[in-house]
Amino acid sequence: MYFYSMVIKELQIENEEFKVENERLQTENTGLRLELDFAKLELAKFKRLIFGQKRERHITESPSQLQLELGLEIPEPPQIEQETVIVTRTKPQKQEKQRHSRAVLPTHLPREEEVIEPENIPAGSKKIGELITEILEYKPGRIYVRKIIRPKYALPKEEGIVTAELPSLPIYKGNAGASLITHIAVNKYVDHLPLYRQAQIFKREGLTISQSTIGGWIAQITKPLEYLYEKIKSNLLKSNYLQVDEVPIPVLTKDKPGATHKGYFWVFHSPPLKMALFFYHKSRSAEAPKEILINFQGALQTDAYAGYNSFEKKQGIKMLACMAHARRKFFDAQDNDPVLAQEALVIIGKLYDIEREARENDFSTEKRKELRMQKSIVILAEFKKWLMKNLHKTLPKSPIGKAISYTLTNWNRLEKYVDNGIYEIDNNLVENKIRPVTLGRKNYLFAGSHEAAQRSAIFYSLFASCKLNDVNPYQWLTDVLNRIQETKMSEIENLLPQNWKNKNK
Repeated sequence: MYFYSMVIKELQIENEEFKVENERLQTENTGLRLELDFAKLELAKFKRLIFGQKRERHITESPSQLQLELGLEIPEPPQIEQETVIVTRTKPQKQEKQRHSRAVLPTHLPREEEVIEPENIPAGSKKIGELITEILEYKPGRIYVRKIIRPKYALPKEEGIVTAELPSLPIYKGNAGASLITHIAVNKYVDHLPLYRQAQIFKREGLTISQSTIGGWIAQITKPLEYLYEKIKSNLLKSNYLQVDEVPIPVLTKDKPGATHKGYFWVFHSPPLKMALFFYHKSRSAEAPKEILINFQGALQTDAYAGYNSFEKKQGIKMLACMAHARRKFFDAQDNDPVLAQEALVIIGKLYDIEREARENDFSTEKRKELRMQKSIVILAEFKKWLMKNLHKTLPKSPIGKAISYTLTNWNRLEKYVDNGIYEIDNNLVENKIRPVTLGRKNYLFAGSHEAAQRSAIFYSLFASCKLNDVNPYQWLTDVLNRIQETKMSEIENLLPQNWKNKNK
């Protein structure tokens, strides 16, 4: 008996060990499946980035998808009785195929006339008209020397010598004019052309300018432009609604020889004021936005980065989230759970349809709020029910589970955009302001120092404000560089893009 009891005991121990091992293997299997799903998701994402469309706009494929618990059932089309009708018609005469007319070239472009006379015209021929053909041509940018001559006059009775005052120059005792420096700045910060490439282009045109000299010019003109930058900052903080985002920028530093430091441009955008501010900081810590927004009061729209959470507790600040970020997570989860992802995308698409209706009809902020109260609130309520219903039907670490959890976690911020017609449904406007940085970063690769990164922030701020106000950046900066040295501090605000535009209408 003792022998049998020992065998049974050993079998029980082995059984328990098998159970523990089985549970471990099941847990490991679940983890491996999740890793596989994540790897498939990443692979599909990279395939879309390389081969597919970049946009995330969702177009409904089937009318039946509109019946997602929103009470929007589509009635069946009525049955129509058909009958055969014979109609006799006269066949129209064959008309000459209509030719496409060539677009008229803009009248503001300068014309260079070229007259070509026919050869061997007999004597006594009389001109009865002419045929005119206009062709677009291009000449490379022309670099020239502006030679300023100031005659010197000796006054009578030996009262001294007089000469005219030298016009205001962007760089004191420099030999680079406002138009050339502006051309360089616009090429770099608007058209993403690095300074060393511009130096090569100048060399092809017979003008040798070192990259360091060009960089020195940019650094010199940044100093007076800082006054405009500070004006943008102070005016921006008076806005009652700001969108905020950040983007990394590699920076060369002495502390990391052979490598780059990862700094950040923090971007602040005011849709009502049509102004944008880029601010460089060495890190992505929450101290950066706190430094700028220390006295800000109003609505702050951000993504879900934890660095913004401290503003939630600050009195006078209302936090808004970005619906596009939530939509992006469901968009990326289509390969994981296409049914639930499609359902979410259809509901979010209806919210964006309402925003599109307001935009295409040029609604005022009051009218847009009214439209949201009529339509968006109902859809948002149904969307929240859908999220709560499906939260526990998905694995928490699966892409679709993360999408649902993300949306519910940020729900209080996501739905607040309906409270005011000024607010946007997402943060896309400020993300659009970041694109010049990401495009430029691919070309010039890094900033030469922390100071150079902040200089770039100044130019990005000024040129972004030009774009927001439909101002030609080349015309604006050329005029500003010619005038800013003589402008009083009390009048410096007149040089901001929006004010400059009004003055030059």
